[in-house]
Amino acid sequence: MFSTGRPLFSASLRRAARPLARQAALRPTPFLTVFQQRLLSDHTRQAIEKAVSSAPVVLFMKGTPETPQCGFSRASIQILSLQGVNPAKFAAFNVLEDEELRSGIKEFSDWPTIPQLYLDKEFVGGCDILVSMHQDGSLAKLLEEKGVLAPLDGPSNS
Repeated sequence: MFSTGRPLFSASLRRAARPLARQAALRPTPFLTVFQQRLLSDHTRQAIEKAVSSAPVVLFMKGTPETPQCGFSRASIQILSLQGVNPAKFAAFNVLEDEELRSGIKEFSDWPTIPQLYLDKEFVGGCDILVSMHQDGSLAKLLEEKGVLAPLDGPSNS
């Protein structure tokens, strides 16, 4: 099927974010705490941009393609598989491996749920959007236009 997700955030990034978490905890005003949480650090933004750029088709999901950890992630993987996405043009990132990624991707896309699909660095949507696009045929058309479908097996018609 698809290759497993790669860890996105290094231990140094997690350590670098700890002082920010401590600073937020010291601020008693709820507005400041909420405001602090909504700010995506430059380092986190760059890491997400790198992940989004890592393949033409990128899915941020709970779990891995081989072992999805929620029904919506499982459904998204099944849809991409049914559509015939080329595994060589696909990357998945497990948001359960890193809390910064899990919260950061929501801020990055301004989309509140996971999974999230990106095609050629552009946010497409979550599972509900994928299901709708799969059902109305627009996902198949988009994937074909982007050139991310696996070549058909069998003899060529040349």
